[in-house]
Amino acid sequence: MASCIFRPMLRRAVCVLAALGGAASAHAQLSVGAGLATVRYPGGSTLSTLSLTPSYLYAAPTFTANLTGALASLPDGAAYGQTRADLWAASAPLANPHLRWGVEGIGTAAARSNGGGTAAAHGIFELLWSTSEWGVGIGGGPSWGGIQFQSSVSALHLRARGWWQRGTTSATLAVEPTRFLGAWFTDVTAGLTVSPANGKVVASCSAGGRISRAYGSKGVASAFIQYFATPALALEGGGGAYLSDPYQGFPRAGYVAAGVRWFPPDRHPATAAPAKTAPPLVPYRRGDSLFVRFRMPGAKSVAIAGDWNHWTPAPLRAVGDDLWEGRITLASGTYRFNLLVDANDWVVPAGVATLSDGLGSLVALLVVP
Repeated sequence: MASCIFRPMLRRAVCVLAALGGAASAHAQLSVGAGLATVRYPGGSTLSTLSLTPSYLYAAPTFTANLTGALASLPDGAAYGQTRADLWAASAPLANPHLRWGVEGIGTAAARSNGGGTAAAHGIFELLWSTSEWGVGIGGGPSWGGIQFQSSVSALHLRARGWWQRGTTSATLAVEPTRFLGAWFTDVTAGLTVSPANGKVVASCSAGGRISRAYGSKGVASAFIQYFATPALALEGGGGAYLSDPYQGFPRAGYVAAGVRWFPPDRHPATAAPAKTAPPLVPYRRGDSLFVRFRMPGAKSVAIAGDWNHWTPAPLRAVGDDLWEGRITLASGTYRFNLLVDANDWVVPAGVATLSDGLGSLVALLVVP
């Protein structure tokens, strides 16, 4: 069961927000899910008996790639497959440091073994105004869809959107008018994603609807939650409703999803030899808890993100004299991390051993004895 399959707008918006927020390094994340989920096809939907859902996410300062797939067995003995690719890129700042242009391409395809293949593609060119905490974008482009043995359709798709993030909480709003087969419909979607400081839970919800005199108006809502039982294994569950997809003939339908997701070990493990010029960070113990502390003169906020919480920034608290402190819950081992200062700059703390992240940047090392 794949979170990226069932909430693509939220995942894409968070990735783009993080990139425009000024992250100095890139991160890649691979995962594989297994469970039960609702699948849709032209004219209907059903609950799968088993779904396998791989996902790959790559996020860099001016580029994100979100690749997802699903392979499901259906109650009638048929098999179902789905793929989705969402690629987004932005320019360097233009004349104004907050102004950029961006381009996004989305492609998706689905098929059943007992017949019925579909595909759709969407392109968007947009102007973006962004700061470290919020941004807006406006643009448009073509959309296309096709159903096996039927004529394909095309449309003009416009989009205005906004986003906001503070710490581990982010919100999005998108308004998308579309000129489809001679008439207009407008999709409006609002989303919220939150995660506690310990990084063990990620929860998101969305609500919205379709507004159209020609096609009718309707509303939908959904919710999704991940609980990380360990850094490599998460329990997932969610439910809600989809709007219809006119490009692939998918109907409006309710859905449920539940399963587990595994995050394979990083291809560039932190057990490689650290730089000899500095030691790894070792947390100090207070009672039964572990704490880390950093000196960041002039910082208004500091958060820590690492491979134990899937690089989700967890806020630290100011303890005076430019010191920032946070409690961590980790088993013995070696971990990679960076600090996010003022919700804008990724910083490798001074005096701590570093490694290459394999993508052209550095990450700091933390060792729990």
